[in-house]
Amino acid sequence: MTSGRSVMDGRFELLERLGSGGMGTVWRALDLVLQREVALKEVRPGGGEVPPDDAALAGMYRERVLREARALARIDHPHVVTIHHIIDSPDMPYPWLVMELVRGESLQDRLARGALTPLEAARVGRGVLAALQAAHRAGICHRDIKPGNVLLREDGSPVLTDFGIAVLEEASRVTATGGLVGSPEYIAPERLHGREGDPASDLWSLGMLLYVAVEGHNPVRRTTLAATLAAVMTAQIPAPRQAGPLAEAIGALLVPDPAARPDAALLDRMLAAAEGQPTSPSVPFPAPHPPGPGPIPSTVPAFAAPPPRRQNPALLVLAGAGAVVLVFALAFFAVQALERDEGRTVTAGPSAGTRQPEPTETSEKVVSEEGGRLPESARPTSLLTPAGIRGVITAFEKATGNDKFAAFTVYEEYAYAEVPVPGRSKATDRYLYRNGEVTKQGAGTSDEGTVNLRVFDWNVVPRLLRAADRRLNVPDPENRYLVVKPSWTFAGDKPMLLVYLNDEHGGGYLAADVKGRIEKTYPAE
Repeated sequence: MTSGRSVMDGRFELLERLGSGGMGTVWRALDLVLQREVALKEVRPGGGEVPPDDAALAGMYRERVLREARALARIDHPHVVTIHHIIDSPDMPYPWLVMELVRGESLQDRLARGALTPLEAARVGRGVLAALQAAHRAGICHRDIKPGNVLLREDGSPVLTDFGIAVLEEASRVTATGGLVGSPEYIAPERLHGREGDPASDLWSLGMLLYVAVEGHNPVRRTTLAATLAAVMTAQIPAPRQAGPLAEAIGALLVPDPAARPDAALLDRMLAAAEGQPTSPSVPFPAPHPPGPGPIPSTVPAFAAPPPRRQNPALLVLAGAGAVVLVFALAFFAVQALERDEGRTVTAGPSAGTRQPEPTETSEKVVSEEGGRLPESARPTSLLTPAGIRGVITAFEKATGNDKFAAFTVYEEYAYAEVPVPGRSKATDRYLYRNGEVTKQGAGTSDEGTVNLRVFDWNVVPRLLRAADRRLNVPDPENRYLVVKPSWTFAGDKPMLLVYLNDEHGGGYLAADVKGRIEKTYPAE
């Protein structure tokens, strides 16, 4: 500091405090050399409360800030905020970051005035996606994508900010076992299970941001942190109602299996289509993995997000006030509480309430159970029949050369299957069946083993569908589908057949063994 006025590093005069939080304070400052305004972030992990005798932890924080800032300095992209300089000296506990000052408002402020149209949201989404692609190429995962970390320039273009916070806080995980960073209602479910550093986690958060942008509320926010964490882990995401052409992209992103989300290139084409921009021919994205057990109990009510607090719209900076530190213990106890409350096991899994995306149309070719072409008059009106399912199985077996499958899901008009990749313990290839034609859809992962689909008694399907209609409390379902679990933990690791019904409010399912005996029922709440 310079006597009489606050000047950092003999060059940056602090003019105005713009915001502060658990990770430090952000200032508007004047670069006295270049005569331009910049943003200075004064980093204070944990509110500056680092134990004075914990020199190792302090050194770890300091080195992580420097390493992240240097990495971000290598990202040159119009949708990523620019870092100009690092102020660092031996007498400072942590470095200060000198960054671009963005004039405009945050997406959070914009949403306080109302939801975006699907077209507006698609434009913002493409900009944020481009920023994430640049970061991911540099080996950086953002870990805290949310409206407060997206700034809108005066021309409306988005700027992604606050890259360093999550990595900086993550350093504390070395000594604070079980810590996890990020804003609870935007965090990807796999991160609550300890899987970090996957770019697909940022894409989940982008999907949730788009959902909030068009719907005006966050579907997993609850009245308490513990309940929010439980909602994220069980991934009960209702289909958006206001998304219009953006619904396909949102649905593709908000699936619990990271491998089932579209990659950045495909997602950009989907967002471009929603924006009404020319794009290359559509490529069908992988189907989400089927929902896991247990809808969220009614004791954890939905909670609409309150309007966010306004900040100074004239001067916004790269860094927000900081990320929320989540602790695995909270998630664990939240799930345990839900289990005690309802007497059921709650696990992470895709939403029974998420409307499954339809694949693209393929040629009109229909095969019989024996693999021959069926006349149009003999084609089943739905695949959810014993003959329809056996025909699908035959088609998958012939197309893949396999009789053991890692996953199998059948809807009324199409089906998905996954087969193991030889020599790879968890890798799978994903296939789509529609109109009698099998096409390869991409790669997947599975650690549930494999099963020969012929072990199931498919003659019980009509009875199971009738039972689902009676028991699952979904009077007018929008979706009906069957899921085969090769090895289901909640049934002693044996193969199970799950029958799902859902509507716009959620759904439920029942689970039966290979003979069709119903062992578990999870009705909609």
